Amino acid sequence: MASVWKRHPRYTIFLVVLLLSTCFILIPSAPYEPSFKHMAYDDTTLDVKQRFALSGALYEKALMDRAALLKRFGPLPEDVETFPDHDKPYTIWNFFPAAFNCPYEVRHLGTLADGGKWSLVVWLTCTALTGITLVSLIIPFILRLTPIGISGDSTFEAELLQNTKHCKVWGYDFSVQGFTSDIPESEKWRTNFHAHGLAGKDRPATTNDPAMYSLQSLMAMNGHDHIDLLKIDIEGWEFETLEEIIKSYSLSGEPLPFAQLQLEIHVWDMPFAPFLNWWEMLEAAGLRPFWTEPNLVYVDYAKATPSLTEYSFINIKGDNVLTRPARPGRLPPPRHPHGP
Repeated sequence: MASVWKRHPRYTIFLVVLLLSTCFILIPSAPYEPSFKHMAYDDTTLDVKQRFALSGALYEKALMDRAALLKRFGPLPEDVETFPDHDKPYTIWNFFPAAFNCPYEVRHLGTLADGGKWSLVVWLTCTALTGITLVSLIIPFILRLTPIGISGDSTFEAELLQNTKHCKVWGYDFSVQGFTSDIPESEKWRTNFHAHGLAGKDRPATTNDPAMYSLQSLMAMNGHDHIDLLKIDIEGWEFETLEEIIKSYSLSGEPLPFAQLQLEIHVWDMPFAPFLNWWEMLEAAGLRPFWTEPNLVYVDYAKATPSLTEYSFINIKGDNVLTRPARPGRLPPPRHPHGP
């Protein structure tokens, strides 16, 4: 065999070249590094600006995807059906995904059935759980939660109160007598309830209708200049109400006064085009959806299309507890080695 290689050195050269070429192709010269930019997550050194920058880039892609989907099934907004027949594989909600990659942890508060919400979880010093509390940053003042439309479930508010020390809740709903028994007696002193309604403009009570107040008026009554979390469920009136709220703040050049919005949207038979305009108004005001969940209880009860959907928004504009960086010296306490 050796004599063959000696008589035909070209075979030897060819074999060596082939082996070297194979090794060059199959063996990478360096570890694989994906082009997508990943950020290290360390909840003790929050780099809020960096996380918001990446989330913003991801959301811009979602906007381009929306435009492409509109072109495919439109191309005009008036051509798009809210819930089309089986020949078109989409619903209105496919155009509006919760595409903002939230910079903070998200947790479910309250019942797993209708009534619970997915909310941002940021660490506080006033926590009752090990290293954990809910909704707001490490701040020395009171966390303000304002639920509008309480109905027959208060498990969200109950879990929030039970796991914080300084959170206070202001609730408004003219269809019920107050918060439910979900809230323990020991925590009720931190709740405030009024049988008012939320509207775009103030309207005094009449014989048949309760008093309605704008968000600005409700905040003024309480002496508040901001709300950490605003929760709204007003059965379809959210379109008119939020339009009036956003209009008033945009005219003054001020950002919306809340850091987080929990909203149930009741689209029902609303056409796609006006809904798109309304949604883009929310985006222009700085609201970005980071979580969504269809109300399947409604689908089951009514045997209808999923026209009710829960959305969780973060307000990326202005100086609020979710947009400002963590302050030095106000980091959460270290977790116990045997704790969660």
